[in-house]
Amino acid sequence: MSAVEGRQARAVDERPGGRGWCLAAFGVNLALGVPGVVPVWLVWYFLANGPLADAGWTQREPTENDGMALWLVIIVPVVAVFGGIWWLANAPLRRRAPLGPLAYWTAGVLMTLVPTVVLIVGSYV
Repeated sequence: MSAVEGRQARAVDERPGGRGWCLAAFGVNLALGVPGVVPVWLVWYFLANGPLADAGWTQREPTENDGMALWLVIIVPVVAVFGGIWWLANAPLRRRAPLGPLAYWTAGVLMTLVPTVVLIVGSYV
């Protein structure tokens, strides 16, 4: 790499919207995915024992006899708090990242789901 190419690469990383902000967003969303396993699991548990079981796609947990209203009291605050933290962490990064809004938010959600997917795949291995 020549000196000119090196300066151009550094200039891309240092300007607002450079690759460094994409890496920061990647890391933040991956790190948020670790505690994000909890709200994802709670939503899945509710869906698997409620609407999906009613449709015949899943089987209800046999020991679940408390009703789904109790789960909604737990799920809604957990998902709301996690969603707020996720949004607050990503909003400033979105303004600086060189991606379009749709690409940024899609990539952010997918990166946040990576730890959950790793746990699911790891449970089958």
